[in-house]
Amino acid sequence: MVLAAKDKDALDATNTVRAQGGMAAMTAGLPGGQPRDRAELHVADTLAAGAGLCEEPAVRALVAGSAAAVADLERWGVAFDRTAGPGSPWVEGLEGAHSVPRILHAGGDATGREIQRALLAAALGAERAGRLEILRHTLLVDLLRGPGDAPVTGALVLGPDGLLRTVAADAVVLATGGAGQLYPHTTNAPGATGDGIAAALRAGAVVADLEFVQFHPTALAAPGCFLVTEAVRGEGAVLRDAGGRRFLRDAHPRAELAPRDVVAREIVRRCLAQGGRPVVLDATGLGRQFLAARFPTVDAALRAHGLDWSREPVPVTPAAHYLMGGIATDPDGRTTVPGLWAVGECAATGVHGANRLASNSLLEGVVLGARVAAALGHDRGPFVPRGPVRPLPAAPSTGTAAPAAPGASDDDGVPLRSALQEAMWAGAGVLRDGPGLAALAGRLGTLRAPAGTDRRSVEDRGLLELARAVTAAATARTESRGAHAREDHPHPDPALATRTFWCAERHVPVLTSAHASDDMHERIPAC
Repeated sequence: MVLAAKDKDALDATNTVRAQGGMAAMTAGLPGGQPRDRAELHVADTLAAGAGLCEEPAVRALVAGSAAAVADLERWGVAFDRTAGPGSPWVEGLEGAHSVPRILHAGGDATGREIQRALLAAALGAERAGRLEILRHTLLVDLLRGPGDAPVTGALVLGPDGLLRTVAADAVVLATGGAGQLYPHTTNAPGATGDGIAAALRAGAVVADLEFVQFHPTALAAPGCFLVTEAVRGEGAVLRDAGGRRFLRDAHPRAELAPRDVVAREIVRRCLAQGGRPVVLDATGLGRQFLAARFPTVDAALRAHGLDWSREPVPVTPAAHYLMGGIATDPDGRTTVPGLWAVGECAATGVHGANRLASNSLLEGVVLGARVAAALGHDRGPFVPRGPVRPLPAAPSTGTAAPAAPGASDDDGVPLRSALQEAMWAGAGVLRDGPGLAALAGRLGTLRAPAGTDRRSVEDRGLLELARAVTAAATARTESRGAHAREDHPHPDPALATRTFWCAERHVPVLTSAHASDDMHERIPAC
């Protein structure tokens, strides 16, 4: 039986549900597919967006598996949009940095929701048949691993009753998503707190590419930070400054359809130049009927905010969207720790390099998820990174000071998570520089990890650990590449055209009757 601690929130409270843009797929070989597309084009587009840091074997595995992924999803009940009913060609959209239209959609802008619905239905069916057990409202606290080269043997989890439990396992696969909650502006779900990455770091796993945080260029500049899908720009919407001028044509030949990092940086620079006023997304030329039919989710959300985007441009801002980095794995999900696997946004296979190509994330989950499942029965040993592994700086010593209380604030009375998020936005946001990163490291050093085994404390401890790791990685990369933009090093450095791998001081959970969080870790200085 497979056991899954599916989600600490509702079963469908995932980032997948929020994926509006679609799923990139090379469908030329399928009935009704895109005849203009070729595997080499999709590979080339992905490599170009990755700015020299993609692992090409992983990219080729992703693209090669895309047609089968589409067929599998349709077999499981995903209803991708078609031009004229069942059997007709798919509706294939164009997004930034893609050479040809290859983005499949479902329900217009509800692709992730439709994929989630179908896969969740299959999982619940397996649960009813006794092949799967799902632990609901369950949070990963730590991985269980003995000293030395011992494998991971299970997990310590926090249940809905507030009690800690151990779950033994022959293999652990982390699919815990990203860490958008490192930032105050994010398109991610509230539960995207990097739990799996932080737990893997504590268990001695190597991580990679953490400096590369993708900021989606167009989230609604209003409370809730609602994503306005890139597909809107693919259909012809444009970005304008406070004076009504299209400013992206001066920055990149593809203008609004430039890679996301380019668009996000230009938006931030334009906002700064116009005194903090937001830029606007102008979709008025597309017409009310088209917008409502093609983008029903966005249309409804904007109208709920009192905005009629068919008649007036809407204010937008970049927001943390996707973490290219994570737990270092091979294309089959093997980590550097025996018995531990990772897939999806929490993993760093190198398929995205320094900047993820739009709509490759849903594809990655399906294609590489299948590869992980197939590889579990053929374990060839842990993944070995292609390059040196650097030690992450140790957390600042607090001497004899006790950890912060659950729900603690900093010295100015600001809640810990808010203080962390604001510091990350200022120091490791869309635009970065050496002094800002140094100030960020100092600020994070003043924040104390909270005690307690409640959900908020567990999440905040992990976020603080991950924030320090992101800061270290961003500080070490003294160049601008992909989603990592250093104002003091504005150009790529050919000498730094390599991935960087990191490990942290290892902690092995020791269960006690009290389960006091900061006392249940035995420090072992090993990577």
